[in-house]
Parts: sequence; C-alpha cells; structure tokens
Amino acid sequence: MRSGIHLPPRPLRRRPWSESEFAALDFETTGLEPSRDAVVSFGVIPVRRGRIILSESVYREVAPAVPLTSTSIVIHGLRPLDLQGAPTIAQARSDLRSALDGRYILAWAAEVEAGFLATVFGRRPANWRRRIVDVLRLAVLADRLDGTIGGPGDYSLASAAGRYAVPVERPHHALDDALTTAQLFLVLATRLSEHGYGTPSRLLRASARAIDW
Repeated sequence: MRSGIHLPPRPLRRRPWSESEFAALDFETTGLEPSRDAVVSFGVIPVRRGRIILSESVYREVAPAVPLTSTSIVIHGLRPLDLQGAPTIAQARSDLRSALDGRYILAWAAEVEAGFLATVFGRRPANWRRRIVDVLRLAVLADRLDGTIGGPGDYSLASAAGRYAVPVERPHHALDDALTTAQLFLVLATRLSEHGYGTPSRLLRASARAIDW
C-alpha cells in the first residue's frame, strides 16, 4: 500500500490464521467523524501465532488537530492538560506504521478505525476496511452460528467481553480496548475455525458482511 503498511505474505491468507500476525488497533478520538475529528490516542497489541505479545504493544497519546470536546473528554478521560507536549499524529505516524506493518489489523467496529487510518495514512476508508478483521462482526457471526440472535446493544466491546469472560480493564483507554479486542479475537477465531473460518481470508470475508439486525 502507498501508506507503507504492508499485508502479511499473500500465501498466508489461505493458511491457518494462527500462522499469521495480527495487530489489534484502537483509536480514541475527539468524535467519530474523520473529516472533522482527530485522534487523541492509539493503542496496538500484536498477536503472533495465536498469542498476544504484550512486550511489543504500542500506546501513544496525541495532540489533536482540533479541540477536545466535553463529550469526548468524558468518554476517554484525556484532557487538554494531559495532552500538553504530546506529539502530533504526523509525528506519531511512524510508530503507528511500524506497529501495523506486516500484520492484519484487528478492530472492534472497523469502520471507525478505517476512517481514521485513511486520514492518517491516505487512501479511501474502503481500502482500509478490506484489510481489517472486524472482531465485532466475528462476534455476531459466532453467536448466529450457535443459534443466538442479539441486537445492537449486545455488541458493545464491554458487553461482548462479558459474555466471553474476557476481562475489561479501562474502557475507552486505547491500549486496554486494543487488548480486549485481541483477546476476543483469539476466542472467536478459535470458535469460528470449527465452522470453516480458519484462515485470514475467511475471517476477512466474514468481516465484510453487513450486519442485519
């Protein structure tokens, strides 16, 4: 990709997912609209051969290009005082690129991360969306394969983590949400492998399905 962030080698798309590298990504932002909002922090948790690699995790706070809103401060807890001296996203971009390079991206509700990746690195959100494994959609798929039908309220990150006995440390902290996403991915990918979703290619295709509530 022109962003300089490369996918894993193409032959791995059809190998067992546990042979590939993934990176769980979470952005905390001033709002959900990339055209007018900005990143205030990001967290990345690598997953290698089916294991979370905490020693290689990356967390950065970012001085946003637009003012923080009172609503966003309540959600992520980062105040202007906390971000004094933080790098801009342009300055932190190389750290994010290195953390994602050569890995499939994991995200919860991937449209948000895809939109902000497009503002940080360029290309259209749809290009990014195609390379992200949306763990939310994997949770919906796993439930429906098991005969469970939930509604939108059942698929917040915290709600899904509770159902799958995944601990939640600090909701809306970028690194902790990335960790929760990574843990949920391991649970769900293992379950879905029993239903024929055992490769990155199948997981990416499952992630592209629209959710019909």
